[in-house]
Amino acid sequence: MSTTPDGDRSTPPTHTGQTSPPDSPKKDRTHLLYIAVVAAVGLGILVGLVDKELGIALKPLGTGFVNLIKMMISPVIFCTIVLGIGSVRAAAQVGRVGGLALGYFLLMSTFALAIGLVVGNVVQPGQGISVTPGEVPSTEEASGTVDFLLGIIPTTLVSPLTGDSVLSTLFVALLVGFAIQALGRPGEAALRGIAVFQRVVFKVLAMIMWAAPIGAFGAIAAVVGETGTDALKALGLIMIAFYATCVLFVFGVLGALMRVVTGMNIFKLFRYLAREFLLIVSTSSSETALPRLIAKMEHLGVSRPVVGTVVPTGYSFNLDGTAIYLTMASLFIAEATDQPLSLGEQIGLLLFMIIASKGAAGVTGAGLATLAGGLASHRPELVEGVGLIVGIDRFMSEARALTNFAGNAVATVLIGSWTGELDRERAQEVLDGQHPFDESDMLDEHYESDRAEEARGEPVASVH
Repeated sequence: MSTTPDGDRSTPPTHTGQTSPPDSPKKDRTHLLYIAVVAAVGLGILVGLVDKELGIALKPLGTGFVNLIKMMISPVIFCTIVLGIGSVRAAAQVGRVGGLALGYFLLMSTFALAIGLVVGNVVQPGQGISVTPGEVPSTEEASGTVDFLLGIIPTTLVSPLTGDSVLSTLFVALLVGFAIQALGRPGEAALRGIAVFQRVVFKVLAMIMWAAPIGAFGAIAAVVGETGTDALKALGLIMIAFYATCVLFVFGVLGALMRVVTGMNIFKLFRYLAREFLLIVSTSSSETALPRLIAKMEHLGVSRPVVGTVVPTGYSFNLDGTAIYLTMASLFIAEATDQPLSLGEQIGLLLFMIIASKGAAGVTGAGLATLAGGLASHRPELVEGVGLIVGIDRFMSEARALTNFAGNAVATVLIGSWTGELDRERAQEVLDGQHPFDESDMLDEHYESDRAEEARGEPVASVH
């Protein structure tokens, strides 16, 4: 029984004396959605430039799509937080490696969020355009800290799932997550049930994302109709700033850290992972390269227990690219709608994103839902501005996925080095091309047997 990158189980081959034709793989049609969004954005720009009044009249299309995303905020946040806490427990059970990995992931995600805030405040990509967001009835009055904190407590345990208070959802999710964790083994059944519910939620979200071309068309047409070419310049600026920030983080921060800790060159590591990067670019998701990353990290010389702990946990907790995106997009929306966030609100948003961004890697639309959730928790009137991002979200998804993948690859090498589970001589030889990775089956049985023989003190024959 094998598992596809999408999580669906495939049927094992039958052995009846005849060669059975292999099951035809399920076609991935997400590239069609990408093409449709690009076409819709182009058409929306054209309509907004040619007929401003028509472009503005199309705004309800974008608003409707944003409302669909808002509908998914509470269940997405609830599921990701509860399952994220479950992942913490699973990782903590493996001892020192798991604890070190979780600490590193938390530190780097926080650092990535902070970099996003700094660059966003310096560049200010949303400044210069003034878009009127939809009216959002405010349910919070400036009635003091005590009333605000009391307002987080919901009427019932399940009411946040049917309400619009994101902080209440976060509060209940934390309570449920820690309660399940405290139950130990009996709580695993509840965790599996929530995992199934999450699959349903993300399936609904995936269905909603097929309406993204319509939403992007209406949102872009309205923005261009209302502000003209200024909006296009601002959208182009945030895309450039986001890509530049990701490059700065990967090569300036991760590259330097990898050089100091291991003495290895990050450019050589990325050349070794070139096929995986191309796969991510073609699918806009780092999830598709997960099996290959596990196999290649083992081939590189990181021990199997470290790889088996760090890589899967990192896919839920080490989302550096998503962290940068969330903070920069939030600042852009606030500035574009002439409702900038104060420093205190930015810090509060950062803390929320640290928690809420966990557990949704590789899920189309989860980034938009988390972005909307963060804005709703601090400034509900800014949620409608998510429509500004819809049109360019797909263009930024590649950078998010590539940065997330790069961060997890570097994390595996670093944690392997810190725990003494990295064969540095082997790693250098692999990066220098002396031991090519076997692409035929993605198994590294020869190297694992070599390590076992070394552990027993037996001589190792060269097989590479």
